[in-house]
Amino acid sequence: MRKVVSGLFVSLDGVAQSPNEWQFAFDEEMGAALGKTLESADTILLGRVTFTEWAGYWPTVTDGEDAGFAKWINDSPKYVVSSTLESVDDWANSTLINGDPAAAIEELRAGEGKDITVAGSPTLVRSLLEQDLLDELVLLIHPVVAGEGRKKLFADDAALKKLELVSAQPTSSGVIIATYRPTR
Repeated sequence: MRKVVSGLFVSLDGVAQSPNEWQFAFDEEMGAALGKTLESADTILLGRVTFTEWAGYWPTVTDGEDAGFAKWINDSPKYVVSSTLESVDDWANSTLINGDPAAAIEELRAGEGKDITVAGSPTLVRSLLEQDLLDELVLLIHPVVAGEGRKKLFADDAALKKLELVSAQPTSSGVIIATYRPTR
């Protein structure tokens, strides 16, 4: 069975929203961790917000330092979880999940292929974790307090959910790459 894996940038105060506004460094170790995710996955899950933001950008990237990621994400099958979008036709290889998202994700997990990665989409990550559909959560924890009313990965009233630490690696910029698996 395929794994559903998420990798997110988070601040010390738990903020996952708009890391481009508070992420101060991107080092080789983070690049290697994200590269490993790309190598082990061939399918992408996206929430509505991330899809609408990224669909307007990644298809236009054809050169520069982001060209490799752009090619990977543009060529990979993308499944968009949304109850409000009517179409995802504006980004090639995208499919809108209609009906029960949990059933659709279970069907993807049961299919052939590599891992399924959740790109960005912290709201979707929370939902997958709550429904026991997330197999691995990789947090790149930045030594910064983002604050300023940004959305946190987990709300203050989130239900108790136990996770097991699989690995933790500090990087040269002070980021900790922590990999967790939900306890089931």
